[in-house]
Amino acid sequence: MRSPARISSPQPSHPHSGSPPVHYSNPYEELAELADPYDPDDPLGLGLASDDDDADGGGHRGEPIGSGSGSGSGSEGDGDGDGAAWSPPNHRRSSRRRRGRFRGIPLTAKALIGLLVLGLLLVLGDRCAVMYSERKAEQELQKKLDLATAPNVTIHGFPFLTQVLGKELQQVDIAVPDVAADRVSLAEVRAQAQDIRIVGDLPSSFRGATVGRMKGDVLLSFEDLSRELGASQVRFKALGPSSVRADGKLPVAGQQVSLHAQAHIQRQGDRGISTSVTDMRLDIPGIATYRPGPEPRAGLYLHKKAARQISEDSEKARALLSIPSVAEKLEVSPAEAGQARNDDQMLDRITGSPRFVPALLAVNLVQAANDHPQLARKLGIDPTVAAALTRMKVPELTDKLELSFQLPQKAKGIKLANIGVSPEGIRADLTGAGLSFGKTR
Repeated sequence: MRSPARISSPQPSHPHSGSPPVHYSNPYEELAELADPYDPDDPLGLGLASDDDDADGGGHRGEPIGSGSGSGSGSEGDGDGDGAAWSPPNHRRSSRRRRGRFRGIPLTAKALIGLLVLGLLLVLGDRCAVMYSERKAEQELQKKLDLATAPNVTIHGFPFLTQVLGKELQQVDIAVPDVAADRVSLAEVRAQAQDIRIVGDLPSSFRGATVGRMKGDVLLSFEDLSRELGASQVRFKALGPSSVRADGKLPVAGQQVSLHAQAHIQRQGDRGISTSVTDMRLDIPGIATYRPGPEPRAGLYLHKKAARQISEDSEKARALLSIPSVAEKLEVSPAEAGQARNDDQMLDRITGSPRFVPALLAVNLVQAANDHPQLARKLGIDPTVAAALTRMKVPELTDKLELSFQLPQKAKGIKLANIGVSPEGIRADLTGAGLSFGKTR
């Protein structure tokens, strides 16, 4: 735009000069005449092209409107070269373009997407039905089998709804913790049922089921045995494929003695397990061992370390030889025993013999300890403890360690097999066929 020319201010006329009157003009009109002609496509005169011109190719970026192939007179209609009037840009064109993208997706792809969404909804509904049926089955099993805790039921197979319509389930896994069984509780019972026929309608009106075949296992853990039988004083652990070892402490006459025993596992019919305790012994630490039961093994016997100490202690050796029954078991004649009481050489010859310590280990000291309390004290044995040990009977001791359990009566048709001992506890397999639960008619 060119600079406006300077316009001189009009001189006012004097009313008494006699000159003709001067007509004043509007200065803004004169400025308007000096300006470039108005272009509606470029009202600011900046030479910018409109959006429509860029899109239609009627103008060039950076060139003023009207500088194309037509004349530069700036008259209306010369800006885009085709006589079209200026119009504001359409900002909705991009949104229509975005909506038009989905129109280009093939109908087959749309159908596949719809089927995929429908399939996901069906799978979600099928899984929800499975979870609801599992919870209902857990409640029914707990009630029908009189279980203290609800079992964990897992229904296999997909889709579940088609199995429900056919009233047949492929496989159901059941895990029951803490099943009461006589004096102890089973740590876990696991079962896998197959070919299940449903009686009633799942999940609302389930009445019972028949199981074609079943397999599983039970575990009687050593931790539970230690807690329920040993009263936290006896610990059980595996000794072999069919044996269990028990080790612990037992209070006897105010003194703690060590308890050691072996229990052999055996099957009790087709539905139970029992144990028989053998090789039980009670140790007075470092001195003697008491074995309950009938002779010849039963009795109070010295430890090897204690027997060697007696052979080296003249006072203890003379105390033993002073008892005729003990001297006889040591194969020492009464004359030699009498001479050894006063003759150190004779005593050394008897106690230094290689046969003395083995013979002393075979001597049952029950009677001698009861009849001669002073002798027991010299040997390091508390006479009160010795007397209490001899009064203990095998049934009283084995009752603390023996165990047995039976499967619940309502679990009819299930049998135990392959009973053995694992590092975790006593295990047995479960088998069954043609089982029925609840009302099957």
